[in-house]
Amino acid sequence: MRLHVADHPLVAHKLTVLRDKNTPSATFRQLVDELVTLLAYEATRDVRIEPHEIETPVTTTTGVKLSDPNPIVIPILRAGLGMLDGMTRLLPTAEVGFLGLQRDETTYEAVTYANRLPDDLTDRQVFLLDPMLATGGTLVAAIDYVLQRGARDVTCVCLLAAPEGLEVVEQAVGERVDVQVVVASVDERLNEKKYIVPGLGDAGDRLYGIV
Repeated sequence: MRLHVADHPLVAHKLTVLRDKNTPSATFRQLVDELVTLLAYEATRDVRIEPHEIETPVTTTTGVKLSDPNPIVIPILRAGLGMLDGMTRLLPTAEVGFLGLQRDETTYEAVTYANRLPDDLTDRQVFLLDPMLATGGTLVAAIDYVLQRGARDVTCVCLLAAPEGLEVVEQAVGERVDVQVVVASVDERLNEKKYIVPGLGDAGDRLYGIV
């Protein structure tokens, strides 16, 4: 597993506003969208490309285009939906799948309640979106889902990660596949309720309200 922490002043600025408990939901949603676009730039550094010949107004030249098959972007419901537009802004030709995983607040394990993914992900580059990498259980379950369908190149885009969660993901993934985790920050720790500290609270609730 590879970890990339986006070290950029704009990332740090937007994350600071997101952390503020007084930031209203509308501003929170907008900033998540903007921050994910910045993270997507880092996450797609290794996106597959192939040569592509074009004609400019002056001459013929060879550029590049995204390789087939197209990448697939998979937000983990529900909070991952708030990251979708920011990611597909840079990958407009990507397909989109959906995976519903919810953390059991007693066992802290991931429970699956929805799955809208292709049966075959062989040779597809997969981008998983989940705002918070806390215990790691949800992300490990999502990675396992796509690996079972043939994926071998997985990039996880998260706003924040806890060291404990990163360790869980690294132990679960090992060296069996190419998995990268791209985050805006690795925070201090998890508290007794398994929330990231200092964190930004429950991303889903702050995006969409408490339901």
